[in-house]
Amino acid sequence: MDDLDDLLEVGDRVLARARGGEQVEAVVIRGVDTEIKVYEGEVESLSSAQSQGVGIRVILDGKQGFAYAATLDDGSLAETLSEARDNASFGTSDEFQGLAEPDGVPIPDLDLYREALVGYPIDRKIEMALELERAVRAADPRISGIESAEYVDSRFEGAIASTTGVRNAGRETSCYLSTYAMATEAGETQTGFGFSVGREPGDLDIAKVAAEAGRRATRLLGATKPASERMTVVLDPWVTAQFLALLGYTLNGESVLKGRSLFAERLGDEVAAPIVTLVDDPTDPASFTATDTDGEGLACRRNVLIAGGTLDRFVHNAYTARRAGTCSTGSAVRGGFKSTPGVGTQAVTLLPGGRSQAELVSDVGEGLVVQDVSGLHSGVNPVSGDFSTGAEGLRIRGGELAEPLREFTIASTLQRMLLDVSAIGNDLEWLPMSAAGVSIVIRDVTISGT
Repeated sequence: MDDLDDLLEVGDRVLARARGGEQVEAVVIRGVDTEIKVYEGEVESLSSAQSQGVGIRVILDGKQGFAYAATLDDGSLAETLSEARDNASFGTSDEFQGLAEPDGVPIPDLDLYREALVGYPIDRKIEMALELERAVRAADPRISGIESAEYVDSRFEGAIASTTGVRNAGRETSCYLSTYAMATEAGETQTGFGFSVGREPGDLDIAKVAAEAGRRATRLLGATKPASERMTVVLDPWVTAQFLALLGYTLNGESVLKGRSLFAERLGDEVAAPIVTLVDDPTDPASFTATDTDGEGLACRRNVLIAGGTLDRFVHNAYTARRAGTCSTGSAVRGGFKSTPGVGTQAVTLLPGGRSQAELVSDVGEGLVVQDVSGLHSGVNPVSGDFSTGAEGLRIRGGELAEPLREFTIASTLQRMLLDVSAIGNDLEWLPMSAAGVSIVIRDVTISGT
């Protein structure tokens, strides 16, 4: 890819056409996304898509207009700016509407770009996916098939410039391997997944992915439906990550302002056990979604949302911060040049504890490890906090993993679960999503089975 200066130059050309009294923002993005799926030793699908474009916002008298184009020539820039102006004329005036302004927070210097990925040959990417499939099949004699084995990578460059003084650019690379394996025994089939994430192909661990998928699939063979009871559960890191991603939604300023969060009006309250510290930190390079600036060009930063069990803050972009009478937390998010910025958590994690999952299981004595959940998004109410989702996992007996279980429901409320966290593991792992996983122990959860 070319130098970032040419993207900034495109933004400057847009700003040069700004009129008196109006705020103008230009977001210029280009990238390449590659996805390779293999099946039974052959390439099932291969896509490599290049994209580029500009999104332009115009704000005048509290009215916002937006337009975008997938080309960067002068004619398209002028036409897109004109369209954004026209759209603003039809908008509704909002006293809080306005572009982000530099807030003095320095942009972190993050190592997120790898030339090694840029120059990695496509045939070697294909071979990685094929090698993954072979490794999964060899992981255990009970592996009967593979639902999917894929390699995915992304290269991204972006720049943002505005009449309020924002002007910066950055680049990132990311990649991952993932697979779903099927294990069969005595006519029963179970599935399990594995994954590995990194900034370049050399970061990816094929053996780890294969072993994890095989382990997850085979250890659920022979699973039965448990009796209904209340017990202590250990959430697997994969489950915790999904739980935290949902929790992040309830802590964004837009949800709070619209009354769609159970945490509205609760800043400063004790909302979790004292061992719970929840952080949103996109400046951690280990995070799959790490980035140096947010969707409005402000510096990303480490935001502590829950500190020692106490609700410390919500995340905000420029607009929600103005409405809430506070400052942006550098948490504007946007889906590329075709959208205006929203607000949300970007890299959520719990501060880990000092014990492994095996040690947590030993401490629990009698309970249940939840390995996977289904219907999590539909089973959680972000306003009331009601939590009910299908699950599968393994019984804990005498401090050790015992028989596999399936077709049961775990039920509680988000409020109760946070307060009932009794231990956090040391097995922190970033996943290909905006949250990290870690084993956590939660007391007194309802298990509904037979």
